[in-house]
Amino acid sequence: MELTPEEQEMAEGKYGKAAQKAMEILVTLGEIYGAKRLIDISSVQVAGVSYANLNEPGLEWLADMAKDGKVRVLTTLNPSGMDMEEWRKLAISEEFAKNQTRVVEAFGKMGIITTCSCTPYLYGNLPHYGQHIAWSESSAVCYANSVLGARTNREGGPSALGAALVGKTPEYGFHLDENRQPKVKVEVKTEVRGTFQFGALGKVLGDRLGKNISYITGIPEASVEELKSFCASYATYGGVALFHMEGITPDRVTTIPSETTEVSEDDLKGAINDLNEDTEIDFISLGCPHASLAELEYIAKKLENKKVNPNKEIWITTARPTKQIADRMGFTKMIEDTGAKVAADTCCVVAPIKGRFHGLASDSAKMCYYGSGRNKFSVKLMSVDECIEEALK
Repeated sequence: MELTPEEQEMAEGKYGKAAQKAMEILVTLGEIYGAKRLIDISSVQVAGVSYANLNEPGLEWLADMAKDGKVRVLTTLNPSGMDMEEWRKLAISEEFAKNQTRVVEAFGKMGIITTCSCTPYLYGNLPHYGQHIAWSESSAVCYANSVLGARTNREGGPSALGAALVGKTPEYGFHLDENRQPKVKVEVKTEVRGTFQFGALGKVLGDRLGKNISYITGIPEASVEELKSFCASYATYGGVALFHMEGITPDRVTTIPSETTEVSEDDLKGAINDLNEDTEIDFISLGCPHASLAELEYIAKKLENKKVNPNKEIWITTARPTKQIADRMGFTKMIEDTGAKVAADTCCVVAPIKGRFHGLASDSAKMCYYGSGRNKFSVKLMSVDECIEEALK
């Protein structure tokens, strides 16, 4: 790779050990993928925040990078393993809380904004069309590339942190026009509505097409909430980092693929049935990816003046800035007066909850995937309204 004089000095350690290590990571990555140079980026989102995933070796590496590392661009974090302020209400142990706090403090020492969320685009880390970024959360990467038209590869935690520390990333993959073109045309022949149905569509396409970039037709409209659900599911089941949706996503494609596949009502129902096990529900999770303000308002008004079943645990997860607005608007109190819990900073995917529950209900196909695979829950994919009805039973 060709390095500028400043980049060469960083690689030689003249900007500190953390920047030097960051350059080692980025140059090695660039050489593996044939990048010719590093390019400037406008923002970073770093995954690998939960202590449940990092453990002590990962924390030690972070602490070492934090000794002299400082980020050069706007950088935010993926969800942590707990609500950083109200972890006790989620029954998180003091030992875990202490270690999770050490992780977030290490990131903060480097100048990273310690909001912990999988939806950075909802609270301020919002790149515009065509900007190069380095994000690492799979659903956010898919959303940034597809819905926003920004440009990022799916970074690992270390490469994202490295990009933040030098303000650059290798120019390969989805940073290049030629790698952003669709390979398969998808004709959706059925109505798709609501976060759970868009999640089911993501499962259908992920299972069928894998990482192939698709050009999707037949979706006349989609909300932010539906698109973030679709991105999360598509990225989970297919490893997809980019799709095009006719009339909705901003990237212009040069050619429409000749290879075509159709999605029918039966396909959608089949995906939903695949994620519906015969089980007794004792845990309901909404907010995967993190709930928007509109979703919190909707849930609050559906639950107002009601009481959830005390034998069921209900989490609505969201970003801290979103929760703060919900607090001010009274939505949080409306929800929590029912016995449900609004949790910021965390996610049921990365929180240490394995073994605590048996049956999970969620409107998120991604949550069902990880609830079953990682936490060994039996799962049911339902609409938001059905999840709320389940909570009240």
